[in-house]
Amino acid sequence: MHYASYKTILSPTNNMNLFRGCTHGCIYCDSRSECYQLNHSFEDIEVKEQALEILEEQLSRKRKPCMITTGAMTDPYIQLEERLQITRHSLELIEKYGFGLSIQTKSSRILRDLDLLKRINQQTKAVVQMTMTTYDEELCKILEPYVSSTYERYETLKVFHENDIPTVVWLSPILPFINDTEENLSGILDYCLKAGVKGIMCFGFGMTLREGNREYFYQKLDQHLPGMKQKYQQTFGNQYICNSPNHSQLMKQFIEFCQRHQIMWRTEEIFTYLKKFEQREQQLSLF
Repeated sequence: MHYASYKTILSPTNNMNLFRGCTHGCIYCDSRSECYQLNHSFEDIEVKEQALEILEEQLSRKRKPCMITTGAMTDPYIQLEERLQITRHSLELIEKYGFGLSIQTKSSRILRDLDLLKRINQQTKAVVQMTMTTYDEELCKILEPYVSSTYERYETLKVFHENDIPTVVWLSPILPFINDTEENLSGILDYCLKAGVKGIMCFGFGMTLREGNREYFYQKLDQHLPGMKQKYQQTFGNQYICNSPNHSQLMKQFIEFCQRHQIMWRTEEIFTYLKKFEQREQQLSLF
């Protein structure tokens, strides 16, 4: 890891990134793409200097509270967080200033902060978002090697549901010729139902590949799934969007399941829910 100076922690859209880079090792990760201009090794985590002081200053200056989002580019519960606890202290600040939270991860480490997430959710709204891609545990270890297994993530979602904290699953990416099967989708959807998720985010069945993440992805395919790289090259060439040939039938399966069980599935509806700040009655007198 290394430290770097930054002037802001929150983006103009109230997204919070505390780290740059990741050590979860997901072979398909788009954040490796060169367009994000990381000037260091992806596994050499860049930690933002004085992140908590900058975050507190930004939160204190806002005229009214809103939803803070985190986890889109770098998982807030990478291994380093166990030692640094920057994510935990940032949640303390979010609670202190009465903001809501939408946090995305693949790690059961988030359970460490269950107490804070419960308090934020009691004041305003805290939504836990969990990425789930692969039902088969052995395949999951290949695609997402250094992060909680899909079953562990399912168990984590159940804990939040039991504590009345709303959850959303990101069903992305689904890799063509690898986990784009009805069986894989059925397993994940069953987990979602049993865990009581409020919504499932799905942008289609496929993945994106561009300079930076494509090379890493192909390297890992050669290592774990010999011959699969050539199948991708023959099918997609240098395309950015690589849709599964099973896209239509999987989408039909997905929509029918969500409609049957009254789970949110339209992306615009879920994004609206995630961005909507909900102030509890006991907090009204503070602002």
